[in-house]
Parts: sequence; structure tokens; C-alpha cells
Amino acid sequence: MINELLRDLINIGKVVAFIDDVIVEMEDKEEYDELVAEIIKRLKENKLYMKLEKCKWKVREVGFLEVVIRLKGIKMEEEKVKGVLE
Repeated sequence: MINELLRDLINIGKVVAFIDDVIVEMEDKEEYDELVAEIIKRLKENKLYMKLEKCKWKVREVGFLEVVIRLKGIKMEEEKVKGVLE
């Protein structure tokens, strides 16, 4: 359902959605704010809501499915790598 609601944003590469997680990748802060407002509007129109305690806003990296996603790429979480090396 999330993929359908955000398909146009996903297709232009500004949003990634996986089940109930949505990641917005944007350098320009004003454009980021507008995009997040649009996503919230679409969720609200479809009676979908976010848990604010799970939201992270304007961060440079985010942990997701045991990896760290950054603007410059993806890396494994340090704890996972440490466990394998030991």
C-alpha cells in the first residue's frame, strides 16, 4: 500500500519504502521539508499514521535492516562487523 501511495516519488529516486518504513533522501533542506509534508499528507488522506517516536528527521545516516544508509553509500552496522571479526 505504501509503495502505491508513494510510487511517483519512489520512481524519481527521492523516496524508498519497505513495508511500513519510508526513507527520504534529499540534500536540499527546503525541498526535503516539502517532500516530507507531501508524504504526511498522502498518509493522512489514506488514514495511515506514523509513530513519532520511531521517526528520525533530517539525519545524515540511518540504521535500517542491520545496515547503515548514508548519502555516500551503505555500510554494515559496526556491531555486526565486530561480531563477525571476533
